[in-house]
Amino acid sequence: MSKTNSGNFFEDFRMGQVLEHATPRTVTVGDAALYQALYGGRFALQSSDEFARAHGFPRAPLDDFLAFHVVFGKTVPDISLNAVANLGYADCRFLAPVYPGDTLKAVSEVIGLKENSNRETGVVYVRSRGTNQKGMVVLDYVRWVMVRKRTVEATTPDEHVPALPKAVTADRLAVADNVKFTALESALSGSRHLWGDYAPREKIDHVDGITIEEAEHMLATRLYQNTAKVHFNQFTEGKGRFGRRLIYGGHVISLARSLSFNGLGNAFQIAAINGGRHVAPCFAGNTVFAWSEILERAELPGRTDLGALRIRTIATKDMPCTEFPGAVDKGYADGVILDLDYWVLIPR
Repeated sequence: MSKTNSGNFFEDFRMGQVLEHATPRTVTVGDAALYQALYGGRFALQSSDEFARAHGFPRAPLDDFLAFHVVFGKTVPDISLNAVANLGYADCRFLAPVYPGDTLKAVSEVIGLKENSNRETGVVYVRSRGTNQKGMVVLDYVRWVMVRKRTVEATTPDEHVPALPKAVTADRLAVADNVKFTALESALSGSRHLWGDYAPREKIDHVDGITIEEAEHMLATRLYQNTAKVHFNQFTEGKGRFGRRLIYGGHVISLARSLSFNGLGNAFQIAAINGGRHVAPCFAGNTVFAWSEILERAELPGRTDLGALRIRTIATKDMPCTEFPGAVDKGYADGVILDLDYWVLIPR
């Protein structure tokens, strides 16, 4: 029997299967600094211990998407090592801040399976949870991924596609009791725009663009210990459909989030992801742009200092967003690479 891991193929998964993922990861200030170097995030809460303490945090928390990527990376060897594509996310809630010194681990449960008509691949639905060293759940989300079959003729379980909510309702958003945003210094946060300044259907062009370098996306993906073959192995990917390595979809999410500071500078915390699609592949050399639409503005129970904004952010490659490209009658406009629907917390 081989001592090496070739990853699970579609026929290896079973409904209700629980996968405890290897390699707990202690995150540090070094991770935070490297993440900032890769994406250029400027949100004050994640940049300054003093700013964070002034608002009730013990210190600056890690960027929410850094925590997401670390937890996601834990799941890859068991779920998506043989993936064709990561297809989407749903019902994702950020339940507690993650700080330098916390140790993150992950466990997943298979909640859906669907073989594709070509019998060469199938879609696996999993609910993954990330916990810290205290056993506290910091992240809970569903994703679905297209996975290759080892053998086309292999028998697979009966089809089951889980019913998933279209959005996380505002009353399910987690807000720490000890945080307070009653005296925000806009000169320090970099934005004077608060919850009440945004309106549903408002569109914001984030203006700036960031070009992806080959070394950067590979360094970022290694940072999360994400072992997906499509991101690293040019020897094999050079013979594949695109002839080169794909950018990890989370890399695009983080770039779009960093770009959104220009227009959403006080949207300090990601509270939930309602849904998301990696619409098209992205490669080194592409320049990423982004724009956002405010979908909903919601009050938070018992909070007068914070509100929630539901935002849809569209990222593009090599196409500035002055025309707000997005969905069209038969798919998406050329150049669209990400469509992400999420909630943020923002001072009132």
